[in-house]
Amino acid sequence: MTDTLKDRLIRLIESGGPMPISSFMQYALHDATHGYYATRPGIGRDFITAPETSQIFGELIGLWCVHEWTALGKPGALSLAELGPGRAALMSDALRFAYVAGGPEFADVLTLTLIEASPKLRAAQADKLKPYAPKFMDALTDIPAGHTLILANEYLDCLPARQFRKTGDDWHECVVGLDADQNLTFGLAGDRHGSPIDATPTDTVVEVQPALDLLVAELSLRAADGDKFHALLIDYGPSDKAPGDTLRAYKDGLQIGPLDQPGDSDLTVDVDFSRLKRLAEAAGLTVSGPIPQGMFLLGMGAQARLSQLVKANPDHGEDIFNAAQRLIDPKDMGERFKVICLSSPGLPVPAGF
Repeated sequence: MTDTLKDRLIRLIESGGPMPISSFMQYALHDATHGYYATRPGIGRDFITAPETSQIFGELIGLWCVHEWTALGKPGALSLAELGPGRAALMSDALRFAYVAGGPEFADVLTLTLIEASPKLRAAQADKLKPYAPKFMDALTDIPAGHTLILANEYLDCLPARQFRKTGDDWHECVVGLDADQNLTFGLAGDRHGSPIDATPTDTVVEVQPALDLLVAELSLRAADGDKFHALLIDYGPSDKAPGDTLRAYKDGLQIGPLDQPGDSDLTVDVDFSRLKRLAEAAGLTVSGPIPQGMFLLGMGAQARLSQLVKANPDHGEDIFNAAQRLIDPKDMGERFKVICLSSPGLPVPAGF
């Protein structure tokens, strides 16, 4: 019988005891043998991202890149990096549009870097972006020093989160353990924990993503070294409070229990944008946003680009309109998704904000 990730997790818990939710997420998403992103990423099947919804999303990001390169003084060398590029839909649309908007001068100075952990996705990205000669790296710290634009769309929500629950006057970390029938189940660690960062007196559950601290630390080191950069981050989550219990899983477009099919389903949590902003400002970075995705895209010219596409493709005008509307409508992705930009000090406010 084939060994599954669930089998392995059960053995790990039997031998070492319950594990934090952050550890469970790390195994489920990134285990080299069974992890979801390492072996069977389901973009377009289990979930649909904004670039997969409408080409307008990536095109406007490309326009943003050209605008910020110009605002930087058109440096003779520019690194464009994307964290978690998925199937490269965003970068493909962005560069196609950017090469038109920025012309040969932009194309000549650009170096494309993709930071991707999944071997399967790296292969797909290399094929789709072959004309742009992408370089693959393992971490943000591997990107060479200098002028840099960093993009990340639906990347932060996959960073493992610790979860804390209040019982009475005490806080305990949420863990994954085993029930009486040796099935995976949620529970609470026996040790009491101090009040989590950002918890308010009325909170009973709080999620914290430690990797947000690491991201800000890496960017602040670049700023300290004199690098000029913008990091444009787009994801879903609240902008004014810490998320509660938001851990969820998706399989074949449907939401399922997070413990049902580890390794075969996508796991995600809401991003704490208010905490990300506080961390970045405390580290000396300049922060623009967060603002709703719809507001950002409209500010970048989404309506004008939509009109162009509908006029050029009248037979598909309704489909083009409906897809773009999903990105902008506050009742859909327009409000739930947020856009934030973390920048090195002293740069002009980036476009769209």
